[in-house]
Order: sequence, then C-alpha cells, then structure tokens
Amino acid sequence: MSLPVREETDRRIDELKGRFPHQGSALLPALYLIQEEKGYISDEAMEYVAGKIDVSPAFVAGVVSFYTLFHRGPTGRHHIQVCRTLPCALRGCQDLIAHLERRLGIKVGGTTPDGRFSLATVECLGACDTAPMLQIGDRDHGPLDARAVDALLESLR
Repeated sequence: MSLPVREETDRRIDELKGRFPHQGSALLPALYLIQEEKGYISDEAMEYVAGKIDVSPAFVAGVVSFYTLFHRGPTGRHHIQVCRTLPCALRGCQDLIAHLERRLGIKVGGTTPDGRFSLATVECLGACDTAPMLQIGDRDHGPLDARAVDALLESLR
C-alpha cells in the first residue's frame, strides 16, 4: 500500500532498517517517524510500515494497539493521558478524570472543538510514586488534585 510520506521520512525508515540485524526491529522507530509526520497512525500507515519493514499488517496493528505512545486518530495539540492503573486509582485518578471531563467539556477519547486538548486514559505510565498523575505530550505531571490540574490547564492555554 502506498502512503504519501515525505521523502525524508521514507529515507529515514530505510536507514533504520540497516541499523538492526533484523528489519523488524526498526518497527517502533519507523512508526514513531510516521506519527511524527502524520500526527497519528492510520490503517493505511500501518500497512505502509508493514511493507517497508517486511512484517504483517496484523503484527503492526498489535504493536500500535499495545503502546500508548501511538495514537490511532488525531489528537489535540495537548494530548492528556491520565494513568488509571491501581496506584493512581487508589489515589483518585477517577476524580481527576471526571474533573478533566467537566473542565474541558469532553469525555475520555474526545478532543475539544478548538483542537487544543484531547483526553485519554492509559495503563501505567511508570510514575507510581507521583500518583495520581497524567502525561501531556512527553511530560509527566503529578501528584495531582483538581486545583493542580486547573493550574496546569491554564498554563497551556
């Protein structure tokens, strides 16, 4: 399948394949390059990467669905991921999620009408010591309560 990608992205994926003893090892960084360019990983993108890396589209889909860093659809400029694993749950992540839904006017899985914020829940972000926590982009924030979340949202507006 042909996916319109920048020539630079295509070249970088080819370079990645040469860095590993098995082409399939280039899968994660190749997906990251596609997401960096397109903003998310579409079905067409998974088929493209599968062909480039010489793995099955089903294998690529399994990888994309497993890792929270890959997005299956467009996200807001500020993609908020709230950890819902046991340590965060015990320390109030459900209250945090409900507060974010009210404050942003969207449900989990949604994006604000202006495209500024999207909200998702994820399994373990690996910061149990700062529970309850969330991640925006690549930055962790926690421990959080409603007041801290409000301040964080204001800093992003």
